[in-house]
Amino acid sequence: MYVERPPTADLAGRVACVWHQVSEADTTQLVVPDACVDLIWGPEGVFVAGPDTGPMPTPMASGDTFVGIRFRPGAVGGFFGVPLQELRDQRVQLSDLPSLRDERVPLSDLPPLHDQSAQVPDLPTLRDQPVQVSDLPPRRVADAAAPGRLDVMLAAVRDRLAREVPADPAGAAIAGALRMGRTVGEVAWDLGFSERQLHRRSLVTFGYAPKILQRIVRFQRALTLARAGVPLAEVAVTAGYADQAHLSHDVKRLSGVSMRHLVSLAG
Repeated sequence: MYVERPPTADLAGRVACVWHQVSEADTTQLVVPDACVDLIWGPEGVFVAGPDTGPMPTPMASGDTFVGIRFRPGAVGGFFGVPLQELRDQRVQLSDLPSLRDERVPLSDLPPLHDQSAQVPDLPTLRDQPVQVSDLPPRRVADAAAPGRLDVMLAAVRDRLAREVPADPAGAAIAGALRMGRTVGEVAWDLGFSERQLHRRSLVTFGYAPKILQRIVRFQRALTLARAGVPLAEVAVTAGYADQAHLSHDVKRLSGVSMRHLVSLAG
């Protein structure tokens, strides 16, 4: 079971969605690149899923519970305290990121979700004051508590974003233009950058070079169209591929499977 909902208005500029998932069987879930970065609380604790450049098969046991906050492409800024390219294709425990250990809402101290005696906060404590996990009352970790766990994470994200970690104001424009089919050279010209400047900003803002970003956002646009029932030949033209063979090659390169298989996974 996977449930996704939009962020509240105060986070909408930085966060694409919040979500929670409970695995109903032992399985391996295919995660594909989307130019986003996720903050996730799962069975092994809190970790960051960095920007991916290829398929990331993720083993899940029956009953595993995950809650997450997905940052928009280019909207992470310095939230994690390390250059974003260092998180590329990585799953990193927050306890391994020193800059987050002293937060007033210390995400790295949150317990794994398989810990049945884990400390999680009572929601009213989040509304008007900083939260220290060591002061939080016990609550059984179960699926019914997923919204509460999301609120814990959202409180920490709000607290950190309010104090620092600005995002590149050009990030959304870069991703949007590449998604709509503009070339890297055209995007650089439109924004008043040299291609070298755009390359540097893309590494900092997205974790990879603009050519890779272009491939990923084009792929995501194609996937959205295909899931909406658009024929693949039309998907290829609309999303900016040379032809359907080009689309098929890029999809296999980024996801490891065919577009038809990806569409079936969403069904």
